[in-house]
Amino acid sequence: MSALPQSFLGAAANDPDAQETREWMDALSAVIASEGPARAHDLLERLIDQARQAGIDLPFSATTAYVNTIPTDQEERCPGNLEIEERLRAYMRWNAMAMVVKANRHDPADGGDLGGHISSFASVATMFGAGFNHFWHGATPEHGGDLLYIQGHSAPGIYARAFLEGRISEQQLLNFRQEVDGQGLSSYPHPKLMPEFWQFPTVSMGLGPLMGIYQARFLKYLHARGIADTSRRKVWVFCSAWTARCVATARSSRSSKASSAARAGTSSSCSGAPTGTRCWRATRTTACARS
Repeated sequence: MSALPQSFLGAAANDPDAQETREWMDALSAVIASEGPARAHDLLERLIDQARQAGIDLPFSATTAYVNTIPTDQEERCPGNLEIEERLRAYMRWNAMAMVVKANRHDPADGGDLGGHISSFASVATMFGAGFNHFWHGATPEHGGDLLYIQGHSAPGIYARAFLEGRISEQQLLNFRQEVDGQGLSSYPHPKLMPEFWQFPTVSMGLGPLMGIYQARFLKYLHARGIADTSRRKVWVFCSAWTARCVATARSSRSSKASSAARAGTSSSCSGAPTGTRCWRATRTTACARS
């Protein structure tokens, strides 16, 4: 009759007082069943606080019961077609891989020194897909457009998506990291070399997150001074977990909550919008606005 997982109940196999443990577990199960998870959470927080005040050492743990920190029954349902979106992501992963491999086979005498990152995009393809399809806004007369700081090593995946959208040609893909007469694709996000494609440079390491923080602060400044309405614009930053930790350390001496950041494994909060999706072509990036 207990509402608690069996793994918790079985943990008391070597318990010196199994009966007492069972009574505590049953009491918690009864609270969950009669008063709900919120009340149970409140009681547990109070017990932990009281234990610490009594001098009991309870080490901190950031581990939660759910990967994305919320129960599945509280998750928003995806408005898109998950099957089609996954197929498109598979095409993008393949195109990104093929582009990098072909570039490194361009001149075998050089031993494939062009390089190129494939796994970086593969690990965050779902996050990019959700952003492009359902969250990010391109610039329109009604919306100034979101600002994207793309993690630099994920550039092959962004090029692969742009190819499917018809924004870049196959010839450009074949000239990846071979920017000859403006016909190739830059190694990483490079607004000077590709002004109609990239918004911001995000390489070398840590440049994107730091710029994103100050970009968000500047948007807040413009809005607070009445210079521009930036209330609907968001800054999105993608970076590695290691870079995020470094930036967080550097930022700890300043108090700022103006940046929305996303790193591998964790997505930032984002504004809601009515259902329905249509794609807008921004000046330097393509994003999909929900309207």
